[in-house]
This record gives sequence, structure tokens and C-alpha cells, in this order.
Amino acid sequence: MRTAIKIDAVPRPARGKNEARRLRAQGMIPAVLYGGYQDSVAVAVNPKDVLKILHSKTGHNTIFDVNVRGGESSPAMFVDWQYDPVKDTLLHVDLKRIDLTKRIRVSVPVVTHGEPKGVKAQGGLLEIVTREVEIECLPDEIPEQFNVDTTELLIGQSIRAGDLALQGSMKLVTSADNVIAHVVALRAEAAPTAEAAPEAAATPAAGESEPQVIKKGKKEEEAEAEGKKK
Repeated sequence: MRTAIKIDAVPRPARGKNEARRLRAQGMIPAVLYGGYQDSVAVAVNPKDVLKILHSKTGHNTIFDVNVRGGESSPAMFVDWQYDPVKDTLLHVDLKRIDLTKRIRVSVPVVTHGEPKGVKAQGGLLEIVTREVEIECLPDEIPEQFNVDTTELLIGQSIRAGDLALQGSMKLVTSADNVIAHVVALRAEAAPTAEAAPEAAATPAAGESEPQVIKKGKKEEEAEAEGKKK
């Protein structure tokens, strides 16, 4: 998103670790400005200005003006930044010149709101699967975020990336089938296993008598009696 924010940058002729340490001791950090079919320029910027943009609502999608002392003034975006793993202080940033007449590819946050009917009335569970989607659009039309209303979702229903409302020059890069959020049923108690079922069937139920012996037929009794006479 294009803003009226401006960052002042100072050219730095020297590079290397020693120069970077010297800059940080002065309250500045090394940076590189490149892109736009122009040569890259090594500069130094104030980390407070950088963090103010990165922590804003538009974050890394913010387009601002970089004013290089004694040189150019160009719209730009942050494309990379590095933090100290121990002190968590900003160490370095990369800035890219932006052509406001050409489409660019950016990642935009997806924010869900509302209590789904599948949760409130059916006892289901809302799962957020995707929190960011990639789109392509003109720099001036980069949205701050996509808002998704999950109120009407029932168990088994979902909202996908293809359901997002795109405006102007926006084009979805993320697959349209990617699930943003869905409502699932809570897992029921496990059913008896297939192996346990035959054992249960073979065991007599409580109070059930043993199987009765089948009585012999009349012909079988006569044949047995005649055999005993012989």
C-alpha cells in the first residue's frame, strides 16, 4: 500500500563488518537499494524508521519513498531484513525500488471473524488453516488484509482462497483450492476394534445358560436298543 512515509538514506562508500559496526555505533544500520533497472546503491538508514514501518498495519507491504542524500528519490518496499539472534536488534535491510505502473507479487494476511453456526449450534471446532495468501496487483492496490466472515459455516463446510473478494487489479496467485478455514466435528469415542468383536460374540452374555444337548430322534433310539440285544 502506497503511503506518504519517507525514509532518509545516506550513501555509504565503504562496506564490510567493520563499517557495519561503525554504523550501528552511530545509531544507523547498513542497507541496500536495488531494482527498477538501476544500479544497486549501498546506503545507511535509521533502524527506528524501518521498525516503525514493519510494525505498522501494512507492515512489509508498505510502499514508501526513499530519499538518498545527494541522489535519487524512489518509491520502495522492504524485501528482506535481519535481526541479531541474541539482542533482537535490526542489523540490515534490503530495499527494492517499485514501479507504480507494474504489477507486483505480495503476501497479504487473512483475518477471520465471527462465530460459526457449526461451532455454536452443532458443537464443532473452527480450524484456521491459512493465514496469508499471495496475490499479484498494482502497488497502489495492495490491500492491508483480507477479512473473512465465518459465521455461516456449518460442520463440514469451508472457506477457500478462491472465495476471497478480489478488487481492481488483484489476481490470486495462491491456489484457489487452498482452505482458509473450516469447521470440523469433534472426534467421537473410538469404536470396538474388529479383533475384539468376535471375542465378544463368542463369550456368553451374563445370565445366559449353556447350550442344550440335542435329543436323539426315535429311529436313533430304536437302532441303539436293537444293537444292545444283539
